[in-house]
Amino acid sequence: MNAFEHVCEVCGRAETLTSEEAYSAGWDYPPRIGQFGVVSPRTCGECPMTSTLWWALQQGEVDPEDPLGWPEPHRKTLARILDESGAE
Repeated sequence: MNAFEHVCEVCGRAETLTSEEAYSAGWDYPPRIGQFGVVSPRTCGECPMTSTLWWALQQGEVDPEDPLGWPEPHRKTLARILDESGAE
């Protein structure tokens, strides 16, 4: 198992962990939660899923057809997710 950078989209916390270490520490992160390259929550064990891009899309808080109209943090999260190559 290779360690890779996990970045919480809510608080910005970044840690280099294996998938197992991250999961055990409470991270919601692919490949244990969701999959690389697909919008799903990327949160540390301290932050709520309700502040994620995934949640905003599910709740209709942002228009999936207009990412340029999204708040900057959500646009950055989308760019980071689309740039994922599958860390493991």
